[in-house]
Formats: sequence, C-alpha cells, structure tokens
Amino acid sequence: MLSLIQGEVVMRYGWLSTKEFTDIVAISQTTPGPIGINAATYVGYTATKSIWGAVTATGAVILPSFILMLWISKFLIRHRNNPVIESIFKGLRPAVVGLIASAALMLMNTENFSSPQTDMYSFILSILFFVAAFVATKVYKVNPIYMILICGAAGYFCF
Repeated sequence: MLSLIQGEVVMRYGWLSTKEFTDIVAISQTTPGPIGINAATYVGYTATKSIWGAVTATGAVILPSFILMLWISKFLIRHRNNPVIESIFKGLRPAVVGLIASAALMLMNTENFSSPQTDMYSFILSILFFVAAFVATKVYKVNPIYMILICGAAGYFCF
C-alpha cells in the first residue's frame, strides 16, 4: 500500500517530496493503527491543508478494502474447505512476502540511509542503526516500541 501511495502522491502528482513521504512513513509507524491508513490521513491533510482532505483520503483507503473484504468473507464462508481455495491461499503467501520486501526496499533510499558519496558518516551510522535494530528485535526479542524510542534518541544525538 505504501508503494502505491508513494507512486501517486510523490511521483504522479508531486504533492510531497520523497523526504516528506519518508517522514510520513516514520510518523505513521509510530502512531496506533494501520500504517497505510495513517499515511493516507496525513497525506490528505498535507495535500489539502484541511480536515476534509484527511477524511476523504482516509475514506478512500478504507472503503474499497472494506467492501472487498465483505464480499470475500461471504465467498470464503461458503467455500472454506474447498482444496482449490486452500491452494490459492498457499500460492498467495510468496506474493505477500514480496510485497513486504518491496515496501522495505522502498524505504532504503538516500533520505533514510544517506549515501557514501554525500556523507559517509551518516551512511555508516544509518546502516549500523539498521543492523543493530534488526538484530535486537529478531535475535534478542527487544520490544519494537523500545527499539523505535532507542533509535529515535540515538538518531537525535548522532545526527
């Protein structure tokens, strides 16, 4: 969803810069609720400078998914034990992993990691923060909320 939002608001319409969109993603991750809805709400408000823009953008993100999920749920309740349906869901798993990987790669840009050509110090620190946060959450099971706070404080003092 973030890739689609970025494609529309940054690339197609130019309502936000890549840096502003990256900031929106960071803010959306720290606020409660689905990241796509949070990002759409913020983009709607930023693009129109009004609450109605935020409400419209939020509705535009929620309504199609809501209608589609109602329809799919009704269908799946009738056909939940069908082997074809089970096979379809097994085939969708790699696609979901690919979409998540795509979102992660989208965030690995010069706004988040700098670049070795422009600022080697910032680039190395960004990579070290990324690796440390990944290892801490996956290997040592550190609570992601604590990692967000720790990395935010480290970024504030180091950059």
